[in-house]
Amino acid sequence: MPVKPVKKSLFSIADLADEFDVTHRAIRFYEDQGLLSPQRGGKNSQIRVYSAGDRTRLRLTLRGKRLGFSLAEIKEILDINLYNKPGGSALQLERFIQVLAKHRQTLEQQMEDLSDQLKELTFHEEQCKTLLSAKKPKLRPKKS
Repeated sequence: MPVKPVKKSLFSIADLADEFDVTHRAIRFYEDQGLLSPQRGGKNSQIRVYSAGDRTRLRLTLRGKRLGFSLAEIKEILDINLYNKPGGSALQLERFIQVLAKHRQTLEQQMEDLSDQLKELTFHEEQCKTLLSAKKPKLRPKKS
C-alpha cells in the first residue's frame, strides 16, 4: 500500500485509521500490545494523540503482519531501535534478518508440505479414476 507523504507531526486515531484502512479498535489493540504509545491530549484525557513515530510504527506493524510476523516479533524489532541507542538500527536490522530467515524457513517447509500433499492427492485421484473405469459396465450393442 503506497503511503502518502505526510507533513503533519500529530495524528488522531481517525487520521491513522483512515490512512491505513484499519479500525479504531485495531489501533487501540496495538496500543494495548505496546506497539503504539499515544499521548493523551486536550481537556478530556481519553483523546489519543499519535506522533509521527507512532504513525511509522503502525505502518511497520501492518507490514510485519502482512509478512506473517507475530506481534511479539514486530514489537521486539521495533523496540530495538529507540532512535537514541548507538548502533540501534544495526541491531534492528540484524534481528530483522533473523526473523526473516525463520519465516523463510517456515514458508519453505510449508511449500514442501503442500507439494507432497498435492502429489498424494493426485496419486489417490488417479487411483480412484482407474478403479472407477474398471467397474464401469461395458456398453453392449442393442439386440434388434
